[in-house]
Amino acid sequence: MKKYLNLILFALFILLVSCSSTTKNDNRKQNKQNSRPNIILLMNDDMGYECLSCNGSTSYKTPVLDELAKNGMRFTNCFSQPLCTPSRVKIMTGKHNYKNYIDFAYLDKNQKTFGHVLQEAGYKTMIAGKWQLNGVQTEEEGFENVNRPHQMGFDEYCLWWLTSKGSRFSNPKIVENTKQLETTIDDYGPDIVSDYIVGFIERNQDKPFFVYYPMLLVHSPFQPTPDSPEWETPANRSKNDNKYFKDMVEYTDKIVGKITEKLDELELDENTIFIFTGDNGTNSKIISQTINGEYPGGKGRLQDNGNHVPLVINWPAGGVKNSTNPELIEFSDFLPTFATAANAKLPEDIDGKSFYNLLAGEPYNPRESVFVHYYPNPQTVSTRAGCFARTVDFKLYSTGQFFDMKNDKWEKNPLDINSLNASQKTIYNKLKAEIDSKPIWDFTAPHRILN
Repeated sequence: MKKYLNLILFALFILLVSCSSTTKNDNRKQNKQNSRPNIILLMNDDMGYECLSCNGSTSYKTPVLDELAKNGMRFTNCFSQPLCTPSRVKIMTGKHNYKNYIDFAYLDKNQKTFGHVLQEAGYKTMIAGKWQLNGVQTEEEGFENVNRPHQMGFDEYCLWWLTSKGSRFSNPKIVENTKQLETTIDDYGPDIVSDYIVGFIERNQDKPFFVYYPMLLVHSPFQPTPDSPEWETPANRSKNDNKYFKDMVEYTDKIVGKITEKLDELELDENTIFIFTGDNGTNSKIISQTINGEYPGGKGRLQDNGNHVPLVINWPAGGVKNSTNPELIEFSDFLPTFATAANAKLPEDIDGKSFYNLLAGEPYNPRESVFVHYYPNPQTVSTRAGCFARTVDFKLYSTGQFFDMKNDKWEKNPLDINSLNASQKTIYNKLKAEIDSKPIWDFTAPHRILN
């Protein structure tokens, strides 16, 4: 009898332990789902809209991003700046370049970034990948300061090109929280920084976090990845050939999968706003094939192939799934969107418009237009400099050239302003008013904004 009683008591003990464990896991999962969302922003380096297979690419395969788009939201009209630093300054501060863009490869130390905004709201923040914002090239004051990422709103960092350049791929030069890592030719920069991100997520899974990942891929030089056959021979790892661009795009997709798998493993995927975009158009050396024909890269240019970038957002806890969205998004919009999601205070004088309601499935008043002010080198005259305002279908430059983007995507035939129909005239007047409301710039003369 005593034997049976002991068995019954043991069974009850196991049942209680099991129920307690289940309750804890359920509560943990519920707490994660009910808390403010985690935010992860991946921004690829030099990957235009045409590089994702879900956007019509036939040259590259991006199954992980395609699946995220299928189960989330794919935007068809997201616009960056045409070049990396102008885009990075804009997306991090929520402001147009004429307000705070001082010089290439530099972020004004007096600016408030989305790192600051989310940090002040109680988020744990980190940045990993490409920095290139200390002003090394122009030796700005403090360019050797290894604490700059911390001072710009990030609790942790793992970055290439902080105070000096070096390789970003094989045998990379990477600084992690003020300490330079010891690497060899067998180390691959994109793996190091993405592994750091995975570790950060694991360490901070029980609190809201913000991950900003300005990726090292797919910028030139176009070199083998660890998945390329040529990687097996160390001497080949520094070869530069356009043929490796495909490998780099597909390795990008693999890294995205590494991060999303960790979110799934930790049951964080449900309440994480996961964002993938690109900082500007694809390198002009690359010509991609799409379902609509050949698409040349346009990095550095004001035409669409220089600033039309992919945007895929996945947030299972949000209100929209399996959606293709044609609404206009520009890079100044990310900061206010994050602030809304985090219930954070907005900085003053920002230009962006929150698109949080689009993600949450709530009523949304869309943008009528986007504005791009582009002066890549404020100390020299550049024929590439200029600005434009555009709707989905029409685009007006500050020079007065007006294009029907729906029927002339390569901008070969500007419309005759004197022959516009009533609808076109209305759009033209609205876009002109937007351009005229901004400071007047002489794009044939050098400028430099002083602190």
